[in-house]
Amino acid sequence: MSFIRHLCCVLALTSAAPALHAARSEAQVSPRATVALLSATDAAAPGQTLDLGLHFRFQPGWHIYWMNPGDAGQAPRIEVFAPAGSALGEVSWPAPERHVDGPITTFVHQGEVLLPFTVTLPPALADTAALSVKANWLVCKDICIPEEGVFRLELPAGTAQDSPDAALFEAARAALPTRSEWRATVDAQGVLTLEGTGAGSLQAADFFPADWGRVEHGAAQTLNTAGDAARIVLKPGLDFDPAKALEGVLRVRGGDGIERALWVATPGEPPARTPVLSLAAADALPPAAPASPVAAPADEGLLWPLLFAFAGGLLLNLMPCVFPVLAIKALSFARMGGDRAAAVRLQSLAYCAGVVASFLLLAALLLALRAAGSQAGWGFQFQSPVFVAAMATLLFGIGLNLSGVFDIGARLASTGESLASRGGLAGSFFTGVLAVVVATPCTAPFMGGAIAAALGAPAPVTVGIFVALGLGMALPYLLFAFFPATAAHMPRPGAWMDRLKQALAFPMYGAAAWLVWVLSQQSGADGVLHVLVALLLVALAAWLFGVAQRGAARAWSWRGAAALALLAGLLALGRTPEPVATTAVAQQAESAYSAQRLADLRAAGRPVFVNMTAAWCVTCLMNEKVALSTDVVQRAFADRGVVYLKGDWTRADPDITRFLQSHGRDGVPLYVYYAPGREGVVLPQILTPQIVLDHIAS
Repeated sequence: MSFIRHLCCVLALTSAAPALHAARSEAQVSPRATVALLSATDAAAPGQTLDLGLHFRFQPGWHIYWMNPGDAGQAPRIEVFAPAGSALGEVSWPAPERHVDGPITTFVHQGEVLLPFTVTLPPALADTAALSVKANWLVCKDICIPEEGVFRLELPAGTAQDSPDAALFEAARAALPTRSEWRATVDAQGVLTLEGTGAGSLQAADFFPADWGRVEHGAAQTLNTAGDAARIVLKPGLDFDPAKALEGVLRVRGGDGIERALWVATPGEPPARTPVLSLAAADALPPAAPASPVAAPADEGLLWPLLFAFAGGLLLNLMPCVFPVLAIKALSFARMGGDRAAAVRLQSLAYCAGVVASFLLLAALLLALRAAGSQAGWGFQFQSPVFVAAMATLLFGIGLNLSGVFDIGARLASTGESLASRGGLAGSFFTGVLAVVVATPCTAPFMGGAIAAALGAPAPVTVGIFVALGLGMALPYLLFAFFPATAAHMPRPGAWMDRLKQALAFPMYGAAAWLVWVLSQQSGADGVLHVLVALLLVALAAWLFGVAQRGAARAWSWRGAAALALLAGLLALGRTPEPVATTAVAQQAESAYSAQRLADLRAAGRPVFVNMTAAWCVTCLMNEKVALSTDVVQRAFADRGVVYLKGDWTRADPDITRFLQSHGRDGVPLYVYYAPGREGVVLPQILTPQIVLDHIAS
């Protein structure tokens, strides 16, 4: 008998489990909040109006924002995906709490809150009502973090019964502001008058405007009563208009000491509001992919930065500044078309070792700088004019070698010029080194977060992330090590190879020219003069060395002259001037970023678009060309009064470094848009005109 009772209990629980699960979605959990989609009933019927709600449970001190967030913040946005023919109600907002932080006053929800809304199903309905919600919200404490999630419900067809969460909906309905029966008016000075029985007995009143800008959120409110009237003195805001309806929640305490929340509205046309809810077809929902951090075991927390680092390193091969070096390696692999598989494997592995070793060296350097308290970010070495000038000269010298001005033998493969030599494991190794050196200014997608995690993580994690970056970048050539037969499909050596070698010199010259331009942004005309003198002396040294190689009499004298010319070129590089303010910034002082300028503009209620860039960042330059400098974007900035601030990180700037780190970045590009009275929104690292327009219009 006992067995039968246990069996019945198991069957009962099993049959109840789908209904329980159907009425509540899986929760999204972060260190700040637990969020889920709830239903007040456990089933659905055609034409039925469902009570749904987004349920938030916050960790102590964290909060989200009300329909009018106040001086800062952003209200949640909810997109409902329901069967075709469904109708959507509105969010029933509970009364907010006033949150004062210095001069900033916001209206928030904290602790536990349910945001209920209704969905009316179509008359024709399948056996199961599949509903999904995609929501995003801003959760704040000392900092604000945007979170989002996708929540799914499947309610079976049938007679609706209360779900286990029905009590939450009842409590939420009981806590909703009730519509005031008092007559409400507002005059031109912002005095809100309530007239009716009991209005004159109010002991306290606190008004929360439903719309931004109607009244000053943080201004004091004075309550005066007389007879059956209460007058609340409000301070008009920027968008105050007594001819339009003033709506909002009024928290009051009556003569009986009971506190209530009332919905108050004065006569007039209500202002247009951005809808919090939107409706879309059920099949339009993309696959669920929560973007906010989710609590996870430590090994999973490390896995994602490693994967993003690996993906970022792989994408570095597609960046324009890496191509010239990769072209050299492609040529060397072509020469190996008839070699043994073992030789191909060794050359490939040597190249990969050079890439990974370089990333390890960068990790060690960054860890040392971090330990010393220095602020360093990705590509920081390109903030040194001497480094930029040296790289331009090195690439120019490689170009001269490819053009046939001189030749470098395998015995000198360990030097910088040997990166363009014909072969040898050292040549492959140092080609990998050079690829990493010139790749650092190109912060590919996925790399920003990985490097930010590396710089803020323990030393072993930092090293692991940089190794993942190196393996990702080396992957195309690592494949040669494991699939050496692919080298057999490369063309056989021939006369075409000399022409190809000479042609590959021009990407090197182009890269050198680009670096000279970068130097012009850092050190002005004097810096360009120094590097041009260095290039001239290096070209002279290359020609003298080439003459000696071709059998000239007294070859030692030619080599000596080449060494002297090279030494003079190095001295010219060493005297490259320190960074100076760029001409572009000097001519456009109003558009130059500064922390004070940004704070002043935001305090004045101006929309601001911040572009953190650098002359050595190819991704930044491409984004400016294809998106930010286009006529349509510039017109949109002008029409909306958007102030465009540009931070130039080409030279070391501690203010810009702090701004980057405040947004979880250690490299450029970084684009942040500040709408009036709102926190900044970070745009993607790859821009299109539409992405920019969508953000400034939202």
